[in-house]
Amino acid sequence: MSSNFLVIDPEKDLAAIKGVSSLPRIKLLKELSKRPGINVNELAQVSGLPQSSVSAHLQVLEKAGLVRTETQKARKGNQKICFAVYDELVVTFHAAAPALSSDTIEVSMPLGLYTNNSVTGPCGICSTEGIIGLLDVPETFMDPERMKTSLLWFTSGFVEYQFPNNAKLRGDSIESIEIAMEVSSEVPGTLANWPSDIVLSINGKEIGEWTSPGDYGDHRGTYTPGWWKLKGSQYGMLKTWSVGPGGTFVDGIRISDIKAQDLDLDHHRSVRLRIEVKAEGRHPGGINIFGRGFGNYAQDIILRLKTNK
Repeated sequence: MSSNFLVIDPEKDLAAIKGVSSLPRIKLLKELSKRPGINVNELAQVSGLPQSSVSAHLQVLEKAGLVRTETQKARKGNQKICFAVYDELVVTFHAAAPALSSDTIEVSMPLGLYTNNSVTGPCGICSTEGIIGLLDVPETFMDPERMKTSLLWFTSGFVEYQFPNNAKLRGDSIESIEIAMEVSSEVPGTLANWPSDIVLSINGKEIGEWTSPGDYGDHRGTYTPGWWKLKGSQYGMLKTWSVGPGGTFVDGIRISDIKAQDLDLDHHRSVRLRIEVKAEGRHPGGINIFGRGFGNYAQDIILRLKTNK
């Protein structure tokens, strides 16, 4: 697989489908993959297309996120330099997600909807369109634009989310709880061997610690947008924390003795989830949390409640 590729969902990524639905545009993409950084005049020459047609096709490809352009000074005025954002495009037909059983309740929490935070820099938040606020300024985490967050990172501290306890609304008791999210460590740049101890708490009770192996940037994340620098964190690991009658597990590996009954879930109208990196931990290696639009998985933070029906 190419080191820089885009996975296209034909039912959702209509702009990308339109971008490659024209033989001239496909020809331009092929030329740009061979000759990145050429100007529009050169692109017209090597493709054999009129400059006016090249400009029109480039507008479609830019809108689809398949091409990016930069304006640079030339001997006379400015020139537009063109680059292909991706080396490879993959069209995939995902099977429909299996329906949840009647005893399972699922809630997806957008990354920017945290209700509390206290973080230290280096830190930051960004949407799929760009950086939100100021980098390495913890106060930025309270910027109203945080609602659009698709990636957040910090060195130590926490973010906290408040999920609705829909089981209580239905009058059901909770047997187990799961949290699934894509995470990695955080280091300036990236480093695969950079452990970080990530601690989760539910309703104020720590359920256990999982050590992230590193911060990954060997290739662009499947959904990471093209504008995000390649030397930045690209993707994480999709991890599932589960707390049930037998204790707490991460991907089936037991990490603590905390049981679902210890969280007093049935008596709370909400489920408070805290995601934390402690400055005094053995491996205070920071954290990246990837939401929808970044990383390798098209999801935000998922909470599942399994009830006793």
